[in-house]
Amino acid sequence: MTVYTTLDSPLGELLLAGERSDTAPGGTALASLSVPGQKHGATVGDGWVRDPEAFTAVAAQLAAYFAGDLTRFDIEHVTVGTEFRRRVWGALDDIPYGKTVSYGELATRIGAPRAAVRAVGTAIGANPLLVVRPCHRVIGADGSLTGYAGGLERKRRLLLLEGGAPAA
Repeated sequence: MTVYTTLDSPLGELLLAGERSDTAPGGTALASLSVPGQKHGATVGDGWVRDPEAFTAVAAQLAAYFAGDLTRFDIEHVTVGTEFRRRVWGALDDIPYGKTVSYGELATRIGAPRAAVRAVGTAIGANPLLVVRPCHRVIGADGSLTGYAGGLERKRRLLLLEGGAPAA
């Protein structure tokens, strides 16, 4: 069963969706965190059940993050994707708070050739866990803000929250 809730945030209303799990705090593993207008963002589906209590632990961590008090999430989540996407997403999880890397650097980190930058960008764009899985920390080789499914203004805001953003 898919459960969901919405939360107010500095980025707008967040939609959290997840699956019931016996091991996750609150009994739910996070499957999606999206923002309004997000490319490929989740929308409430038929049969989804609203359950704010299922995401209490996630909501607390998000609040601490947005307050500047949390630098790494510890949230049980569902990871569904190809092996390549899972490698890219794992590399995203390893980018430290307040740091950025280029798409090419991320490709190198997962052992992909630099020519795979476009595929890496596609995998990043398919990240279903905005904010929690920090795809906002990936920038262009020239330091520019590029390619954020939640919009470049949100990417800029997240990077500023974490201690700085590229000028462009």
